[in-house]
Amino acid sequence: MRIEIDHTLNLTLPPGIGQAVLHLLLTPSSGPTQSVDSWSVEVAGIGNAGRFQDAYGNQVHLVNQSRPEGDIVLRARGIVATRDTHGVLGKPSGEPVPALYKRVTPLTKAPVTLYGKFRSAKESRIDMLHALMARVGETLGLPDPETAPTQMQATGEQSQTQSQDADAPAPKPLPSAPDYAHSFIGAARALDIPARYVTGYVLEGEGLEPGLHAWAEAYDEGLGWIGFDPRLQICPVEAHVRLAVGLDADSARPLRTVPVGEISQTVIAKAG
Repeated sequence: MRIEIDHTLNLTLPPGIGQAVLHLLLTPSSGPTQSVDSWSVEVAGIGNAGRFQDAYGNQVHLVNQSRPEGDIVLRARGIVATRDTHGVLGKPSGEPVPALYKRVTPLTKAPVTLYGKFRSAKESRIDMLHALMARVGETLGLPDPETAPTQMQATGEQSQTQSQDADAPAPKPLPSAPDYAHSFIGAARALDIPARYVTGYVLEGEGLEPGLHAWAEAYDEGLGWIGFDPRLQICPVEAHVRLAVGLDADSARPLRTVPVGEISQTVIAKAG
């Protein structure tokens, strides 16, 4: 499947800033599940940006902004051809050792109630990971597609579109996609299974809403890395486009800035 992506970010920095540094993870890589046909990142100063691969294998742009005035607009766009591998990424060459992703971070601490019953599991690791994905959905809750449709926003959050009686209490909002990914990752690491955070895009489809999204990947000695999307309760399909990976959302964020600014973003993802 060919997917056209147009990702626009608007950055507002505090007034009186003399210089800003932008750390961009806005360039997807080709791999077992996708091939990048064309891609560009547009922002003032991109021509002189530092370019390198970080410790997780992500393609990074480091952009300096001298005396920035007004909002800074960034745009990443291109076409990615995806393949449905049933979530299996395998063991791509040049990646860090899987043990790196056993490290627990503040965002990936999971309660024992989430993973405790899997400590003595007799099933295979693959079956256990699928059961763990279902457990995350049961614990955090999942929307009813018929009565409470949701839309994935560029922040990874959802907005409820359900109509309700004016006198009825407002439904409790569901956690964001990063929350589901963090819960799965934390539980997997507590079970001594390497797991990592994935930032990416998702195309509208059966039960999917287009936009910036987040899911997880866990490691199996036989198959290698396998994707799990606990927010959607599926393994990633050809509607998913991988953008960056890390220990958690902080290390896989598409845009980080020094000094910190306010970021708003929109994503258009459609079949090309």
